[in-house]
Formats: sequence, C-alpha cells, structure tokens
Amino acid sequence: MADHGRAAKLGDSIKEIIAKRLDKGLRDPRLGFVTITDVRMTGDLQHASVFYTVYGSEQEREDSAAALKAATGMLRTEVGRNIRARLTPTLEFIPDAIPENAAHVAELLAKAREQDSATRALATGAQYAGDEDPYVKPREADEE
Repeated sequence: MADHGRAAKLGDSIKEIIAKRLDKGLRDPRLGFVTITDVRMTGDLQHASVFYTVYGSEQEREDSAAALKAATGMLRTEVGRNIRARLTPTLEFIPDAIPENAAHVAELLAKAREQDSATRALATGAQYAGDEDPYVKPREADEE
C-alpha cells in the first residue's frame, strides 16, 4: 500500500535538491531561468515527475528542456546522494503549463468584464416589459 505522506515528503525534498543544484548552475549554456514548481511521486517511490517553468521565449524553453534532459542523470545522482531511500527514483522533467493557463484565465476574465459592461450599458435604458412589480398582490375585499 502506498504511503502518500511519505511520497509527498520525498517529493518536496527532491524539489529542494534539484532547485539547489540548478541554482548552483549546470555547465550547459542552453539552460535558462528555470523554476521547479512541483514534484509528484508514484506510490512506490520509483518515479518522480518534476514540473518546471522557464522564464523567456519559446526558444529558451526548448533549449532549457533539452538541457534538463541532458542533465537528468547528473541530477538523479545528486538526488540519490541526498535522500534517505533504498532506491533512487527516476526523474522525468515536464514543462508546467501554469503561465499559459494563467494567461488564458486572465483573457477569459477580461472578456467577461467586457460583456458585463456591455450588459450594464444595455440595462441603463431598459424598461420593464410589464409592470414594475410582476408579483400578484392579494385582492382587497370590496365593502359594498
């Protein structure tokens, strides 16, 4: 049975180890400004998916992905030296889609604000189709 708490702790420590190693620098000039955003471990602690973002252009993202792929063995060795586990997990670097998702959400919010202001503009000159108060009022008894 998988211990999710242990997997989360191991993922956090792997995240810190890789981030520190990248902060020290690699000898690969292709590596840009990389930020490790998350590490997810499998239940058996054999595989780590490392999510990262790269600040820069699309070309810099591609170059950084190639640099991380080339440095996977060295980073796995670094992880193996610094964790207390029987087996060193394999590392897989996956570009995180957080910036693209955030831009998409910001675009959707701007569009919603635009539609709200258009609706408010239409509502300013609008009139009721029937009575202002459409609810049926109780009849008052005639006293004749």
